[in-house]
Amino acid sequence: MENDTTMPAHRATAPSRRSVLRGFGALAGAAALAPALPLPARATPASTTTELVERWAVLQTGGPGLDLADAHVAAAVRRVDRAATTVLATLDPSAGRASLWPDLGDWTRSNTVTTTFKRLRSIAVAWATPGTSVAGDAAVADAVADGITWMHDHVYGPGIPRFDNDWDWEIGSASALADTLVVLRTHLGDALARSTAAIDHYTPDPNLWRADRQIATGANRVWIATVVAVRASLDGDEAALLRVRDALSDVDGGGANSVLAFVDGGTAEGEGTGEGFFRDGSFLQHWKHPYNGGYGKELLGTLSSLLHLLGDSPWQVTDPALANVYAWVTDAFDPLMVRGDMVASVCGREIARPSKQGHAATQTVIEGTLRLIPSAPETLAATLTSLVAQWITEDTYRDFLAATTPASVVAANALLAASPTPRGALVAHRQYPAMDKAVHHRPGFAVSVSGYSARVYNYESIQNENLHGWHLSDGMVLLYTDDLGHYSEDYWPTVDAYRLPGTTVDTARLANSANFRETSEATWVGGAAVPGATVGAYGQDLRARGSDLRARKSWFLIDDAVVCVGSGITAPAAGGVETVVENRKVRDGAALVVDGVAQGIGNGWSATLDDVRWCHLSGTAGYVFPDGARLHALREDRTHTWREINIKYGTDTPVTRPYVTAWLDHGAAPADATYAYVMLPAADPDGTRAFAEACGTADGLRILGQDADVHAVALGGTLAANFWAPASVPVGAGVPGEGGALHADGPASVVVHESGVTEWTRPTTVAVSDPTQTRDQVVVDLNRDGLRFVSADPGVTVTRQGAGWRIVAATAGLAGATVTASFV
Repeated sequence: MENDTTMPAHRATAPSRRSVLRGFGALAGAAALAPALPLPARATPASTTTELVERWAVLQTGGPGLDLADAHVAAAVRRVDRAATTVLATLDPSAGRASLWPDLGDWTRSNTVTTTFKRLRSIAVAWATPGTSVAGDAAVADAVADGITWMHDHVYGPGIPRFDNDWDWEIGSASALADTLVVLRTHLGDALARSTAAIDHYTPDPNLWRADRQIATGANRVWIATVVAVRASLDGDEAALLRVRDALSDVDGGGANSVLAFVDGGTAEGEGTGEGFFRDGSFLQHWKHPYNGGYGKELLGTLSSLLHLLGDSPWQVTDPALANVYAWVTDAFDPLMVRGDMVASVCGREIARPSKQGHAATQTVIEGTLRLIPSAPETLAATLTSLVAQWITEDTYRDFLAATTPASVVAANALLAASPTPRGALVAHRQYPAMDKAVHHRPGFAVSVSGYSARVYNYESIQNENLHGWHLSDGMVLLYTDDLGHYSEDYWPTVDAYRLPGTTVDTARLANSANFRETSEATWVGGAAVPGATVGAYGQDLRARGSDLRARKSWFLIDDAVVCVGSGITAPAAGGVETVVENRKVRDGAALVVDGVAQGIGNGWSATLDDVRWCHLSGTAGYVFPDGARLHALREDRTHTWREINIKYGTDTPVTRPYVTAWLDHGAAPADATYAYVMLPAADPDGTRAFAEACGTADGLRILGQDADVHAVALGGTLAANFWAPASVPVGAGVPGEGGALHADGPASVVVHESGVTEWTRPTTVAVSDPTQTRDQVVVDLNRDGLRFVSADPGVTVTRQGAGWRIVAATAGLAGATVTASFV
C-alpha cells in the first residue's frame, strides 16, 4: 500500500476548537464485560514497556507455546520457514555488495528499501518462531543484524537523503524494521538503539507525516502511530506512547482527523480531510476514493494490532468513539464480503496487483476481527465470533487457516473449537451513499453496482498502478456466484477494460490512467432501499470523463431480479457507444443459449442476434430483454500480462483466460438511445424463458417509465422509480397503486413495496431518498386508496392527498440515506 505524493495537502493548522477525547468511555471498561470465550485471551495487563514489546513479539511469531502437532499451526510455521529460507538463500553477505539482494539494487525506487526490510523481517521472524529450520540459529540472526547495519550505513538513517515515496520511508520500511527489532532485540545489543533512532528520524510523530509534515489521516495515521508505538515500546518512551493514544483521536487537531470517529459523526469542529469511515459503512481514502477493501481493511488490521498492544496498560485507548470500530466490521466490511471475496469496486488500485487477488483482502479483515474479539463487550464479542465463523467456513476457494499467520491460526483455532454458530449466509440489500456503491445479497449470489458523482472520484491510478481503470465506476455491475474464483485467477489483466459488465461507455481508446481521480458533473447517484427486504432502486446520472457521453442508468434490485434500465444515451462526438450486458470469465464448456438455441462454444465465435428475448449463460445467469434487443455476443480467449495494468507490481508472464461477452451497440453519435434488460442470477434456462414470457403481464415485469424524467418498473409487489425530474408514474392493474399514480416533485428515488398480502392486510413500505444529496425535502404523492397510515421515520410527514397520501421527507442532512413511511 502506497500513497500518492501529488494529492492535495492538508497541513497542520490550529484547530478552531479543541476536543477533549481522553475521558473514560463505553469501551474503557469493556474488557471487564468480555465473556470467557476460549480464545487466546488478550495479553495480561501490562505495566511496563517491556511487556508491550513481548506482546508485539507474540503477534509476529505466535508465541513460544505453539502447538506444532496441530496441522494448521505446523503449516503456518512452514510458510514462515519457507518465506525466510527462500530469501535467505540469495542474501548477499559480501563486504563490497551494492545491495543485500541482487534483484533489489535500484536505489531510485523507495519500494526497494521497503522490500529489503521486509525480507530481513521474514528471516528474523522465522529465527524467532519455534519449529522453523532456522529457529535460534545464531548465524542467521547475525546475518539479519549485519543486513540492518548495512542499510543504516548506506540507505536508511539520519543524514541519508530519502527519495521517491514517503510511505516507504515512514511506514513500509519503518514498520518492517520495527517488527524485526522486536523479535531480534535480545541478539542486537547496543545496535538496537541505532535502529530505533533511525525509525524515530523518519517517523517521529503519530499525527504528522511526509517530509513537509502534513496531517496524517485514515490508514496512514494508524500506520505511523503503530510505528511510533512499537519504537517507543522498544525505547521505553512512555511519553510517545501517550502521544500515540491521543493521535488516534486526533487530540492535537481537535478530533477533526480522528480515525475512531465517523467522518460524518458531527463530533469535531472543522472539515478534516473527509477521509475515514462514515456512518453508512463507506470508507474513503485519498480524499474521495472508495477504499474499504484497500486502505480500510489495512486500517482495521493495523488498528486491531495497536489496540492489542496498548490494551490493559497505562497507555490504553479510552476514547468513547472506540466503540465505532465494531460497527466498521458489521457495516463497512461484512456486507462487502462475498464468501471470502471483497467487492472489487471498493478495493481501489489494489485490484491491479497480482498479490491481492484470490480473496487476499478479506484475510486482513478476518485477522483484524479476531484481534478485536477478546476485549469486545459480551454481545459484540458474540456477534463478531459468529461473523468470523461464517467468513472462515463459507470461503471454500481459499482456506483462511492455510494462508494466515501462526498467531491468527492460534486465535482462529480457539474460536472454531468452541463450535460457535456461524451467522449464516448474508441476505440483504445495502447502499453506501457516501461512496456511490450498492451491494445486493441473495441466496447463491451477490451483485454490486459501482457509480461515481460530484462527491466521489471515478478511479485511482497512481504509482503506475491500475492503468486501465477508466470505466470501473461507469455503472459497473459485478456478479458473484458459486464460482468463487471468478474475480481471482487473473480476471483484471485479462478482462476487456472497455467492456466491463453493466457499463455504458464511449468505445474510444484511452491512454493509460486517462482521466483518473476525477469527479462527475452530476450529483444524481444513489437510491432508496427497503429496510428488512432485498429490494432497492439505484441510479446514476452518467457523465463520462474524457467524453461527451451522457446517460441515465437505473438498477432495480428486486429479490432475484436485477432490472437494468437506461435512457438519454447521447454522445454527439462518439465514434461508438455500447452498454455491456455481461463480460464473464467462463469455465470450459460454458453454454450460451439464446431464445432456446445453443450458440457456438469455440474460441473466436461471435454473432449479432436480432430480436433477442432471453439468453442464458451456464454457471452465470439468465438475461431477459423485455422489448427485444439486437444483441452482440463474443466468445474469446484473452491473453495479457499484469504489467499492462500495473507497471510497478505487475509481471510480464502472459496469462490467457476465456470470456463470453454480450453487449448492446448504440452506434456512433447516439441521441437519446435506450436499453432495458434483466439479470437473473438464480434462474436456469427454463426459469429465464418463463420470466421473459411473463414480461408485460400483470404477473411479470412491467417497465412504467424510461425517459428523461423517470425510470420506473413494477415486479410482483414492488413499484420502484428513479425520478430525474418532477414526474408521475401511471400504474395499472396488478401492481401497487392500482388505478392511480406515483408522483415526485423532483429528483428522488422511491420504492413502494408490499411485504406480503393476506386476506386482511397489505403491509406496504414507501422508501424515499434524495440521491442528489442537495434537496431540503422530497415530496411524493401516492395516489392509491385503501391504504391506512401506520408510522413514519423522523422527519417524514404523511398527510391525506385526495384518496391517497402525500409523503414529505425532510432530506437535508441525510446524505442520501433512505427514510420510510409504513401503511397497511
